[in-house]
Amino acid sequence: MATVKELLRAEEDGTLSFGDYTLASKTKLDNFEFEGDIYKVKTFAEITKLEKNGMFVYESVPGSAVENFKETDSEVEFEVSAPEDVQFTLELEPDSEYEVFIDGTSAGKMATNLSGKLSVSIELNPDESAAVKVVKC
Repeated sequence: MATVKELLRAEEDGTLSFGDYTLASKTKLDNFEFEGDIYKVKTFAEITKLEKNGMFVYESVPGSAVENFKETDSEVEFEVSAPEDVQFTLELEPDSEYEVFIDGTSAGKMATNLSGKLSVSIELNPDESAAVKVVKC
């Protein structure tokens, strides 16, 4: 899976793609307008972080590439790749339960904490990708 060399781009299908885990030093792009919102991405080998209107949306350790990121009130869907196993955190609705699907298979139900954060770890081989879907229960 390719990294997102533009750091952040809008796709024709109305989704976002972001992140470049091949960068040796932290690189950022801010003031990216998409559907009336302002996005900011910081990315490099160690971390990838996405913010929307100054609020946390996504963060991964190590850095990752995310393609076709789509967020609604009830679900978040995207494809993630990284050079190794990756842990990502999403900002969702506080104190709520979500079911997490990895490549179409349920990884179980998980609850967000009081701040709405949900963390998931995925085992990946180098440059392998996984389809992620997080659905509110």
